[in-house]
Amino acid sequence: MAATAKGYVIITEAIKDPEGMKAYGAAAMKAMGGAKVLAADTKAETIEGEWHGNQTVLLEFESVEAAKQWYYSDEYQAALKLRQAAADCNGVIISGF
Repeated sequence: MAATAKGYVIITEAIKDPEGMKAYGAAAMKAMGGAKVLAADTKAETIEGEWHGNQTVLLEFESVEAAKQWYYSDEYQAALKLRQAAADCNGVIISGF
């Protein structure tokens, strides 16, 4: 039986309200849904093109489906509103190998 590919979430954030991001962080920690934070960096080195924001976060999940379940969960959607109020964000869910 083949192993399920991991799912990854990459979010870039242009933070405009650091205190609001602290509130988001507290709420998001309660809604992590099996996520493993692989990286969070405020000094990402852009090697091609233009990179959005001043913070990049990389999360790992057991599968793409697990990442989607986390993102669209009621608990995370409540936290998400705090992040979106405190930062302009871009995000993607991608599949590992």
